[in-house]
Amino acid sequence: MSEEQNDNPPFDHKAFLKSLTSKPGVYRMLDEAGTVIYVGKARNLKRRVSSYFNRSGQTIKTHAMVAQIRDIAITITHTESEALILENTLIKEHKPRYNVLLRDDKSYPYIYVSTDETFPRLTTHRGAKRGKGRYFGPYPNAGAVRESLNLLQKLFQVRQCEPSFFANRTRPCLQYQIKRCTAPCTGLIDEAAYGEDVRRTTLFLEGRNNEVIDELVERMEASSQKLEFEQAAHYRDQIANMRRVQEKQYVSGESGDLDVVGAVLKGGTASIQLFFIRNGRNLGNKSLFPKVPPDADLQEVVGAFIAQYYFEREVPAEILINVEPNEHELLEAAFSERAGRKVAISSRLRGERSRWLKMAVANAEHALSARLQSRAGVYQRFEALQEALKLDELPARMECFDISHTMGEATVASCVVFGHEGPIKSDYRRFNIEGITGGDDYAAMNQALMRRYTRLKKGEGILPDILFIDGGKGQLSEARKVLDELQVEGVTLVGVAKGPERRAGMEQLFLSDSKAPIILPDDSSALHLVQQIRDEAHRFAITAHRQRRAKARKRSPLEDIEGMGPKRRQQLLKQFGGLREIARAGVEDLAKVPSISKALAQRIYDQFHNDND
Repeated sequence: MSEEQNDNPPFDHKAFLKSLTSKPGVYRMLDEAGTVIYVGKARNLKRRVSSYFNRSGQTIKTHAMVAQIRDIAITITHTESEALILENTLIKEHKPRYNVLLRDDKSYPYIYVSTDETFPRLTTHRGAKRGKGRYFGPYPNAGAVRESLNLLQKLFQVRQCEPSFFANRTRPCLQYQIKRCTAPCTGLIDEAAYGEDVRRTTLFLEGRNNEVIDELVERMEASSQKLEFEQAAHYRDQIANMRRVQEKQYVSGESGDLDVVGAVLKGGTASIQLFFIRNGRNLGNKSLFPKVPPDADLQEVVGAFIAQYYFEREVPAEILINVEPNEHELLEAAFSERAGRKVAISSRLRGERSRWLKMAVANAEHALSARLQSRAGVYQRFEALQEALKLDELPARMECFDISHTMGEATVASCVVFGHEGPIKSDYRRFNIEGITGGDDYAAMNQALMRRYTRLKKGEGILPDILFIDGGKGQLSEARKVLDELQVEGVTLVGVAKGPERRAGMEQLFLSDSKAPIILPDDSSALHLVQQIRDEAHRFAITAHRQRRAKARKRSPLEDIEGMGPKRRQQLLKQFGGLREIARAGVEDLAKVPSISKALAQRIYDQFHNDND
């Protein structure tokens, strides 16, 4: 239906409109270069497209867009719902500058239960659901999945290891020692008992907590009557943990699936806060920032967001939103037809649901304020890093480790943490490395990571989205061993190696699942963020190392002698006038000091003379 395009003359809209159909469909507006600048849909194409050329009531945005039109391409559809689907497909394909654009085209994670195995496992899953088993979600991000998996390990101790890891065990791994797994790999639990743990896990993920609690109460009472008090205590702890989970995760008065959407628009920037409620459980929330054309209003933003977001994903039974979107009824009808069940979009709410919506809006306002006030452009650097590393979602938390020592002396490992707000210094940690060969950086890194991530697996902190290691493939391989041993999933592991000339700007980034390094240009904002966190880890490690080395050098040799407390050390120093005189003294002279026995005097003497034997 488009008119043949000339080189320069303006678009003859009157001639075009004469032959335009009144059927439903999609229109694409093209500029002089043939670039699609806007995609729209209509129940009546002729009436809708004509409205753009009616000067009265035109917005600044519409006026500017119409001035650039050199052609309009038309696609006729059978129904308005079909037009809605096609419109969103074309917006995603062409990314027109005058449309609201949702930059969130990555898949969302699920929890997967592999029911086709003798001893099923829990894991994170993205993409097509081809495996035999159950899928629960979607979750807003990998962090929410990790939190849920950690919680499930505490409650039911179902394995989360890879099949290859499971098949090659001859003894229980660390997960068994920290009570996060029952070690089915080595036969410490039979198939029937393990199956019960899997069944309860599935009930929990279905939102049927009360059934699980009632069952555990019965088992606890039965164990008590049989005088199996250790087993009864185990059930008691499970019940207590599940009740705490209910207090934290469950939404009052809800039992089904719904999304809560809070949207705000300020200074030409839109912020969407999306809460995921599944089976009455709050799975977490996600911040989204659609690209908004000039003069867009909140209704337009909300309508575009809902259409673009939900046509690519499973739609819950209900969507709660603070602003009624444009074409609200059309969206409901299209989603219901696509899902094969009724889908409701609700904006006028009362009671508990109204409270949830207010919370979503408050979160959207906070996220927008943080984005607008980010003076150093930290958020934009995170977006650049996501693109550079080809991550499924925007990282929210990053950690970086570095090792520092002087010729193997006083080895210290540092861990620094960054979020969208920059360095999170309250979460920094340092590790004094003990029991390794001096200068063995691999062993030092292994020990630091093992200590750090064992604590995180126990729930003493938050796992990061990205773990940076200051070093090349060797250090990265050591880190990979630790994460595999601890079964830490969903953490992107990146080695930061200095380039051939060891100059800033020449860094090479190694991903654990890739052989070739990523080399970013020296003006890349993603590289600048990596350099910032790496340099901060280096600074923190050096500071900690210098403090430890200084403390070691100030330490008195008397402090290492068994039985030499502060009072005896003070008394000995007073009697001899200093360490030099103590070192020259014999055993008999040392034993003359009150409270110094002959055996202790011998130990003091040996401390100063063993090296000369």
